[in-house]
Amino acid sequence: MTPPLIIDAHQDLAWNIQAFGRDYTRPVAETRRLEAEAKALALQHQGHTLLGWPEYQQGRVAIIFGTLFVTPGRLKHEWETLYYDDFDSAHRLYRRQLDIYHELTDRHPDKFRLVASRPDLETALATWDDPAAETRPVGLVPLMEGAEGVRSPSELEEWWQAGVRIIGLAWAGTRYCGGTREPGPLTDEGRALLKSMASIGFTLDISHMDELAARQALDLYAGPVIASHANAAALIPEYSGNRHLSDHVIKALAARGGVMGLVPTCRFLHYGWKRGENRQRVPLELAAAHVDHICQLTGDARHVGFGSDFDGGFGVEAVPAEVDSIADLQKFAPILAAKGYEEEEIAAIFGGNWIQHLRDSLPA
Repeated sequence: MTPPLIIDAHQDLAWNIQAFGRDYTRPVAETRRLEAEAKALALQHQGHTLLGWPEYQQGRVAIIFGTLFVTPGRLKHEWETLYYDDFDSAHRLYRRQLDIYHELTDRHPDKFRLVASRPDLETALATWDDPAAETRPVGLVPLMEGAEGVRSPSELEEWWQAGVRIIGLAWAGTRYCGGTREPGPLTDEGRALLKSMASIGFTLDISHMDELAARQALDLYAGPVIASHANAAALIPEYSGNRHLSDHVIKALAARGGVMGLVPTCRFLHYGWKRGENRQRVPLELAAAHVDHICQLTGDARHVGFGSDFDGGFGVEAVPAEVDSIADLQKFAPILAAKGYEEEEIAAIFGGNWIQHLRDSLPA
């Protein structure tokens, strides 16, 4: 059986390229070797990479939602150089990351291509079905994580024309709504932004939004909705923060036809797990349990996929023990099959659900 296509709804490629100079056209092993020899900053604060173009090919990773992300200055680490202190600097830095994706696809069209429309999507997918294809470029769908790069709703058309198709209002709290570790509802500015986003056609990403804000947005937003990278709070009962999604929000997202992407990192699967404390990496079965919980809760396998967040503040040291690179997401298949999932359902979880979302939401 041909392994299913993987669509990964969250990777911070531009941030890593900008902050650490990572080259995602390289194999994982080469990046690890070069960074070890240089004693690179990335190893101290991120860990060994999980991502590389050969591994995308090996794992059949066809489409990535590539993020635009910048840390708010009030929350930056002392080593960080990429952060914003006002809306103008946020706009400038977010725009630079979007330019990075354009430059990556311009320089390496055999490896990466931007996906901004349904024809772009179908072209990107077609190469994976063609055994004679000489190259299978990975599609990149730009996703803005934290909306403070948008100085006002009047700028949304500019971002749309430049290729952004998905916007999350929060990472931490923003002027638009509460976020991770900073609770709060939608603000008037947030409601105005949502209205303008819907009129243009953006997908809203509720990841990192405070629960109250997410519930309000799911009731209010007229456009498509997703959670690009979030886990099930019910499976981490000791956790009392607002980063993971409650069963209520998961069901509300599914009722809107949304999909949520699983983050397979140890600290999101086992409460209190911390890198560097000589703890064993958790088994992949814990991540599959989140997938199963979401499927059981929503009644089918149509509302969950991958949103790995690989290289998003953690590396191989902080993912399940069976995973050495992005290609190892394929190891989910036998675990899900053992739980009784059929081949069609596994294909939906791996990529089909995100493909359907993109077919429904991207412009013609």
